[in-house]
Amino acid sequence: MPDLPSNRRAGIANILWSLLAIAITLVFIFPLYWAVSTALRNPVDTFTVAGIGLPWLDFQPTLDNIKTELSTPEGLRALRTSLLVTVSAVALALGLGLPAAYALARFRFWSNADITIWFLSQRVLPPVATLIPFYLTFRAVGMLDTPWALILVNATFILPFVVVILRQTFLDLPRELEEAALVDGASYLGAFFRVALPLAMPAVASTGLIIFAFAWNEFLFASSLGITETKTMPAHMAGAVDTRGVQFWFMATRALIAMVPPVLLALFAQRYIVRGLTLGAVKG
Repeated sequence: MPDLPSNRRAGIANILWSLLAIAITLVFIFPLYWAVSTALRNPVDTFTVAGIGLPWLDFQPTLDNIKTELSTPEGLRALRTSLLVTVSAVALALGLGLPAAYALARFRFWSNADITIWFLSQRVLPPVATLIPFYLTFRAVGMLDTPWALILVNATFILPFVVVILRQTFLDLPRELEEAALVDGASYLGAFFRVALPLAMPAVASTGLIIFAFAWNEFLFASSLGITETKTMPAHMAGAVDTRGVQFWFMATRALIAMVPPVLLALFAQRYIVRGLTLGAVKG
């Protein structure tokens, strides 16, 4: 039997790889599909629908769960609290981490590597080990069950990401541009804001997206420090339990609502990053 031509073998290989990619994609997208399917069901359909739950085929979809969730004060308050806590924590972490990352990249301290490793070690520390100290501290100063407690905690744990990632970004930037600004009379602070920071904006946007996801999905401290008035979306999702068990239709609906802000931010940041990379600051 003659061997297949090389172009035909390449075409068969591409088909096989494409089928494998589609199969892997379906595996990862199935939980999202199941959440959408569950959110569109009546409560009774959650336990009676067989198969993979195709809308209009296996059950009649409804938007009642979404309308109910968006009309309840608890759900809207949890969404507002999550936005407030996450955006504030990201802003605080970037405000503190950007100058720290730039300083570690451009100035020599007693041991820049050790300082960077210390920041990185803060992510190695299990967060649950600090739960009781944080709880007792915030209770002593009257900040328990307030957004400020969650903002400070989240900013503390996402700050190392900002320092470690952006330090490497500033190290990769050409020093000559900042030195030229210093020769022209700019201060170190001016060189940072006018030269280094604009060049690093794509990396800043990427880092902001990463730490936004971490702060948005934080559950341990949100469920422990936000007792009643400052429940975030992850803690609110965990509250979809009553005496009859887990209300899967509400949990799926809350999960879909909680996905909207990060997805919108990712779409916006993706456009911003592409624009920043294609502009090009150094022309040769």
